[in-house]
Amino acid sequence: MAELERLPPPTTAYVIATAILAGVTGYFVGQGSSLRLFSGEKEGWPNSYNVKVHKDSSDEDYEDDEEEDEEDSEEEEQGELANFDDNEEEVKLVLVVRTDLGMTKGKIAAQCSHATLACYKYFLTHAPESPILRRWEREGQAKIALQIKGEDELQLLQAQAISLGLCARVIQDAGRTQIASGSRTVLGVLGPKSVVDNVTGHLKLL
Repeated sequence: MAELERLPPPTTAYVIATAILAGVTGYFVGQGSSLRLFSGEKEGWPNSYNVKVHKDSSDEDYEDDEEEDEEDSEEEEQGELANFDDNEEEVKLVLVVRTDLGMTKGKIAAQCSHATLACYKYFLTHAPESPILRRWEREGQAKIALQIKGEDELQLLQAQAISLGLCARVIQDAGRTQIASGSRTVLGVLGPKSVVDNVTGHLKLL
């Protein structure tokens, strides 16, 4: 009886074998990478990804390790915060943004974030038990962005807000990205709705 000729394995078998081999190899390579067996670099971000943000990727993402924050709150006399004990209105934060600086949307968003945090931190430092702050936190932290065309008017609004006992913080830019160092970019005003509107009610939405 003639010996039967052996048939070569079908293509499907090759595909399955290759997939299994690739999966096993990938598993061990992944385990080695997670243990940093293939690199002497320190672990950076979570899951061992050493991410370096490109300098030109956005307005605020890039910072040298030794640089301070891009923006600092202006250290001016705030004045005493009013309690507004008899006022039960909604509390809101108005963010007044200068439009004459030509800031991009990302830059504006970053500056408004700085102003929001500056107002909140000022309350926590100087009046942590303020009913205004607690009401703002409890009611959803209402925020409204308005626009203004120049620095002089921005400073005038800040002075008016302070005279009424409102929290009014101005953000100054460090000048490392788009605009000149020391530029006053955003004013944050936090307080009861009607009192804040006395200061900013004539401004247009951003």
